[in-house]
Amino acid sequence: MKVALTYNLKEEDGSKPPDYFSEFDSAETIEAISSALSRKGHAVYPININREDIVSCLRRNPVDIVFNIAEGKSGRFRESEVPAILDYLNIPYTGSNTFSLALALNKAITKKILIAENIPTPQFQLFTRGAEELDPRLKFPLIVKPNCEGSAKGINTSNVVRDKEALLEKIKELRRAYGQEVLVEEFIEGRELTVGILENGVVTMLPILEIDFSDCKKSGEYFYSWRMKEYQGNKELGLVPTFYCPARLEKETEARVKEVALKTYRALGCFDVSRIDIRLAKNDTPYVLEINPLPGLNPRESNFPIMAYAAGMKYDDIIDSILTSAYQRISKKEERLN
Repeated sequence: MKVALTYNLKEEDGSKPPDYFSEFDSAETIEAISSALSRKGHAVYPININREDIVSCLRRNPVDIVFNIAEGKSGRFRESEVPAILDYLNIPYTGSNTFSLALALNKAITKKILIAENIPTPQFQLFTRGAEELDPRLKFPLIVKPNCEGSAKGINTSNVVRDKEALLEKIKELRRAYGQEVLVEEFIEGRELTVGILENGVVTMLPILEIDFSDCKKSGEYFYSWRMKEYQGNKELGLVPTFYCPARLEKETEARVKEVALKTYRALGCFDVSRIDIRLAKNDTPYVLEINPLPGLNPRESNFPIMAYAAGMKYDDIIDSILTSAYQRISKKEERLN
């Protein structure tokens, strides 16, 4: 098949905030995916949507399918930009559709769906103006996040607040920096888990990954902040989490975590691939923090490949499974319509 690879390339730009490009992919990731697709016998046509007009590119170079990892350019629905264009052009693509991607990027709407589906998620309040009264049902400590950002953008140790004064100051700071609503939710003390789902004909639940931050005392960061994600493994900064895959869980707890992750994947209507981030409370309740239908695919650093490797997969198999899942799903849809 001829496959277009749509992506945003991470770039250096001193005029932008430090976390501006953190959602975008590195040249290493782009090369790894391109090479994997090529080794599987596909002709690959990369399109960096930061620099190229995707519509013109695809009209000049027709493809059979698009392998999409593009985060989009801007706005609260940016992850839906490329799929929306592809839907308009009637070109099939990997991963979730425009609707699911838009939902998943909006943390507050995602949490409303989770609550409606009886999926555990921390209690929350959305601050649209920044001047709302705090819901008295929310208990400190609280964590404050931009509502429509990924890759832990805008999140550091100071986002965990323990009194109303610190809360209001952090809300103002995030509203100024990101120009959007701010999500405030109860901070769950517990273990950090992430669950990978790969759908290739049947749903595959990958081994659960546990991220242990107990060796990060030098940084003082005990959860996935932006610095932790961006500089993970940096000993000088103390950003050295330990990974356990499979996670150190009792069988019953493991089953419950996977059940909650799969329910989340289904509730958001995702396809092909997703990663669900969970905090396991001290009472073993798995609280869903968010779902990422466009998980990082860096072969060395990203959580999703780590889980797939633990399942015995090779990197090329991961990429091929995502592509095959999309192709089979689209083929079945066309059969039903004919």
